[in-house]
Amino acid sequence: MKNVLNLIKKSLIYILLFTVISVAVDLWRTRDFTSSQSPTTQATALSGNNIDLNALSQDKPVVVYFWATWCGACKFVTPTINWLSQYYDVVAISASSGEARRVQAFINSHDYHFENINDPRSQISSRWNLRVTPTIAIVENGEIKNITTGITTPIGLLARLWLL
Repeated sequence: MKNVLNLIKKSLIYILLFTVISVAVDLWRTRDFTSSQSPTTQATALSGNNIDLNALSQDKPVVVYFWATWCGACKFVTPTINWLSQYYDVVAISASSGEARRVQAFINSHDYHFENINDPRSQISSRWNLRVTPTIAIVENGEIKNITTGITTPIGLLARLWLL
């Protein structure tokens, strides 16, 4: 019994330490992000749908996912985003991933179903002042309510959405 309690205590310490480090890294990576107002983002998705992010976020939160086909960390996060797109509006923005045909082939080969805007020259990412992929922002009523970078878990994303 004593060993089990020790294991639980050590696990809680590691979880707390991991959480503190993750929050600190997020704060450091997003330190240049000064505005809570979402940059105007209007574009045509690969599906052909016209997307106005601020208008879309007026009724409910929108998950904005900046990623790249070449991004190693995105391989872990993108399946979570795909799953989340069943329950929330997701607008993905593929930065510096090549021409639209190539990005669409990548999305199809992985059976992803979220809306995606191709950003081959990272112009949208630059307007958002982002330098790290993956970056996930939650936008509601045209305002950025939460932003995180790097690998995140389904539970972490759901917690961010539920805490709005």
